[in-house]
Amino acid sequence: MSNIENIKEKESRQHFIRDIARILVSAGVPEAAARLYGYLLLSESPVSLDDIVAELEVSKSTASVAARLLETFTLARRQSQRGTRSILYEASDDFDGILKTQMRYMEQLTELLRQGARKTRSKAARNRLDVMADFYLLNRNALELALQKWAARR
Repeated sequence: MSNIENIKEKESRQHFIRDIARILVSAGVPEAAARLYGYLLLSESPVSLDDIVAELEVSKSTASVAARLLETFTLARRQSQRGTRSILYEASDDFDGILKTQMRYMEQLTELLRQGARKTRSKAARNRLDVMADFYLLNRNALELALQKWAARR
């Protein structure tokens, strides 16, 4: 690959990483984690924290915190390197995990809203809470159906 092609590929990678980050940041994901996710999506193989630091120009502690956050969202997976204490990270193929987590949150919120509706004396508040609970339950069920269809395709 020529030097010009290398530069164009790097610019294209950086553009993709920025675009992914912009979307995820608007959804509440911290910028470092969002950029790291874009980088991991493009990485051919698992990468070390040193690789992440060099590519994203962040501190090692920022890279580590971002990687752990992506792990909690099931968007990244860590691997240990045999014979070393080094840890490698890669984009997870369990990207439906974040939706499963959202489904659990929606279930909890639905139950909490139903409890609130049972406890309030205000008819307006009870109606508002019941409508909200119905909305979140409907969305939770729609996510479950979408995930079932996705699983059937895989």
